[in-house]
Amino acid sequence: MRKLVNESGDIEFGYAKIDTVNYLDFDLRNSMDKPLPKWRKKFKFNQFQFISISCDTFILGLAIVDLKYASNCFVYLYNIQEKSYDEFEFTQALSLNTRMSSQPNSGLSRFKKGNTLVEILAKNNQRFITLKLGNGNRIKAYISEPKEQNPLCVCSRAGYNDWVYTQKNTTLKIEGEINWQGKVFNLAKLNALASVDWSAGFMRRETSWNWANLSTQLADGRKLGFNFASGINETGVSENAIWLEGELIKVDLIHFKFDRYRQEESWLIQSSDKRISLSFHPKGKRDKKLNLYFIASNFRQFFGYFDGTLQVKNETIRLNQTWGLIEDHYAKW
Repeated sequence: MRKLVNESGDIEFGYAKIDTVNYLDFDLRNSMDKPLPKWRKKFKFNQFQFISISCDTFILGLAIVDLKYASNCFVYLYNIQEKSYDEFEFTQALSLNTRMSSQPNSGLSRFKKGNTLVEILAKNNQRFITLKLGNGNRIKAYISEPKEQNPLCVCSRAGYNDWVYTQKNTTLKIEGEINWQGKVFNLAKLNALASVDWSAGFMRRETSWNWANLSTQLADGRKLGFNFASGINETGVSENAIWLEGELIKVDLIHFKFDRYRQEESWLIQSSDKRISLSFHPKGKRDKKLNLYFIASNFRQFFGYFDGTLQVKNETIRLNQTWGLIEDHYAKW
């Protein structure tokens, strides 16, 4: 089993798939080099898991977030054909009834509050999703994560002493059912695809990022996905990658251009080497603003479609009204 933190309490930054994020073994110190006690390490460690599911009928986002002083769970579904939107969010003080696995590809992540239950169980190259809401909405599905398709695994510095480990994957096959507001969606029949974002670490006290994600099937039958980000995990590495038919292809730095105060307008997404040139057209969003004394969040995740081109190896791939996600997020935690 490969651990993130070695026997000396240190980390090798870069690209590497990890079995266990053994964060308590890390020699974490403050900016004046004083070692932090175990309880401080536990309280500083943030973790989340986000899953998106997309097809021609709908796009869905689901997350469990553990910030120690509180945990959060949200799920939303946008019906593309009917142009309808529903979202549900739940919070637990001091992360009560919340459990997060320290292994990206094994173990249970769980959030429970009242009659709401969300579980994500990873085992044997599969990720099982269970969701039960008090209004009757249900998800019972599993994602296949084949060994031959590599996830993007990155460990990067975050500030003076801290770090973040993230594992991301796209274009993953998902089967099962979603029961939502009286409608039943059979994921296999809809040819739905999933993306997974597993992230954890001693994150910067204040941070912000832009992020874009897509999983789709091209007209010729090939599967294409990408994960692009700017503002986070960019210290000597980046989390920018394309998956084409399961092959992971690293790409250059990504720039996002948009008007934060005119959120209905289109975004531009370009790589430094100009091999990626996309526009994103928002059709809706999940947003939340929170501004307390010691924590704050300005979160906006948009669903909509991408147009433009991606030069992948020696090929130019064109997207035309291809649905995906994009995000603008500021956090103080």
